[in-house]
Amino acid sequence: MTSLSTSTPAGGPLQTAVRSVPIVRPWPEWALCLALAALWFGCTAWLRPLAIPDEGRYVGVAWEMLRSGDWLVPTLDGLPFFHKPPLFYWITAGSMAVFGPGVVAARAAAWLASTGMLAGLFVFTRRWGSAPQAWLTVAVLATAPLFYGAAQYANMDILVAACITAAILFFAHALLARSQGLAHRTTLAAAFAAAALGVLAKGLIDAVLPLLVLAAWGLATRRLGRVLALLVWAPGCLLFAVIAAPWFIAVQHRFPGFGHYFFIVQHVDRYASGGFNNPQPWWFYPIALLLLTLPWSPWLAAGLRRRDRDASDRMPADLRTLMGVWVGVIVVFFSVPSSKPVGYILPALVPLAFLIADAARRAGVGAAARTLGSMRGAIWSADKRFAATVLFAAAACVSLTVAAHFLQPKSRAALAEQLRVLKRPGEAVFFLANYYYDVSFYARLDEPVAVVDPWLPAEVAKDSWRRELSDAAQLAPSPSARRLLLPTELAPALCRARTSWLLGPSSVSSAAPAWLAGLTPVAQSGATALWRVDTAAPDVRAALHCDAGPAF
Repeated sequence: MTSLSTSTPAGGPLQTAVRSVPIVRPWPEWALCLALAALWFGCTAWLRPLAIPDEGRYVGVAWEMLRSGDWLVPTLDGLPFFHKPPLFYWITAGSMAVFGPGVVAARAAAWLASTGMLAGLFVFTRRWGSAPQAWLTVAVLATAPLFYGAAQYANMDILVAACITAAILFFAHALLARSQGLAHRTTLAAAFAAAALGVLAKGLIDAVLPLLVLAAWGLATRRLGRVLALLVWAPGCLLFAVIAAPWFIAVQHRFPGFGHYFFIVQHVDRYASGGFNNPQPWWFYPIALLLLTLPWSPWLAAGLRRRDRDASDRMPADLRTLMGVWVGVIVVFFSVPSSKPVGYILPALVPLAFLIADAARRAGVGAAARTLGSMRGAIWSADKRFAATVLFAAAACVSLTVAAHFLQPKSRAALAEQLRVLKRPGEAVFFLANYYYDVSFYARLDEPVAVVDPWLPAEVAKDSWRRELSDAAQLAPSPSARRLLLPTELAPALCRARTSWLLGPSSVSSAAPAWLAGLTPVAQSGATALWRVDTAAPDVRAALHCDAGPAF
C-alpha cells in the first residue's frame, strides 16, 4: 500500500490532502513479473513433439522413474543411467504424475526454471537498481531466442542455469546486504541450498561455477576476503551437504561402480577429453552467444558509447563488475573442452541480459519519466527502438517454436501412438538398429524393450545411444544387460513369445533381417517401420526357424 504524491511545493494544501488517500496495489511487481513469465514461457510449450535425442532421452528416463516407482535410480531402458543426477527426473516425473504424461507436463522443469530465473532476476535488479531497469532486464532475457527456446526444452541445461543463477544472485545479495549492516544470513543459506540443488541437477559443476564467478568477483572488486568468509560459512556448508549428499551416498551403496563413472567418466573425462558430442573450436561460445541473443546483442554497443551515470542510478558499481565477470567465467570455462553443446552457455544469459539492459538504460531507454525538456524527443526515439526490438524478438521466439513443429523429422510420436493403441499387455517390444528415445514415453510402455544391434566396439565407443546403453549395462546386474541383443539372438527371442512388436529401419540391414521383408509393416513413418510378429502363424515360425513344437 502506498500514497499518491504530487509535485506541488512541500507543505502545499493539495499535497497534504492527497497524501492521506491510500492506493492499493493488488499485484506486487514481482508477482506480476512471475505471472507474465509463466504465461509467456508456457504459451507454446505444447506445440512441438519431443526433440530427439535430448528431450526424448531425459523425458523417457523420467517416464521410467514414474512407471517403476523407483525414485532413487534413474534408468534408461531399465538400465541404471547415471549421466546426470535425479533432480530433473524428479520434477518431470512428479509433473507427469499430477498432470499426466503429456509434452507440457514433460517440460515442467524447464518452465519452472525459466520462470523462476526471470522473477528472481527481476527482484534482484529491482532491489539493487530500479523498477525501470528491472523491467528492461527481464524483457531482454525473456525474448532472447536462446533463452526462450531453452525454457521449452526438456533437458537439464535451463535447470542447471537456474540453480547457478540463484546461487550467485542470493550470494551477491547477502554480501551487499551485509556490507550495509542488513540481515543477510537467510539469503546466504538460500545460496548454499541453490548450489546443492544444482549439484542434484547436474553434478559438481553447479558448485564449481558459482565459486569461480564469486571468487573472480571478489578479486576484481578487492573483496576476496569478504567473499571467502561467506563461502566457508559453516551452517551453509552443512546445509549444502544435507541437501546434496544423501542421493550420492545411497546410489554408491547400491552401485559400487557409480562414483568412478559419475565423477571421473562423466565429469573429468568429459571435460578434459575428446570423443564427446558437438566438438567445436575455442571461439564457438562467444560467437554463439552473440548470434543466439539477436536482436539484443547489438545494444551492448550503446553502453560502450555512453558510460555516464545519472542521479537516479543507484545500482552499485560492483554489480556491473559481477555481471561482466560472470559472463567471462562461464564463457572461458566452457570454451576449454572440445565438446561444446549450445545449452552449456545458458548460465551466461542472465548477466548478459543485465548488461544489455544497462546499456539500453544508459542510452536513454526508460528515462522518460525523469527527463524533461529538449531531451524528450530523443528519449522517445530510444524507447521506440527498444520496444520495437522487444516485439521483433518476441515474434522471432514464437516463430522459431512454430517452425520447429514442422521441422522435427526425427520424432517417432506417430508410430509410438500406433504401438500404444495396438499393443496388448505382456507383448514384447524390440528396437532394431536404433534406440528410439521417445517411443517408451509416447507409447506408454510399461516394460523395457530389447535393443538389437551388432554392438561393434568402434560404434559403441562413439558418444551415442550405443555408448549410453553399453555403459548402463556394465553397471546393471548381469540379467538386465541381456536387453542388448545381437542380431543372431533376435529370432530365438521372438520364438519364445506369441506376439511381439518390432520398430526399426524399413529397409533390410544387419539388425533388420531379410525375413522382415516378407512382413507388411503395421505403420511406417519415413524410414522407420512398425511390425507385428505373430509366431502362431506357420509361415512366420518357419521364417524364424523356431523349434518344432506346438504353435501358440
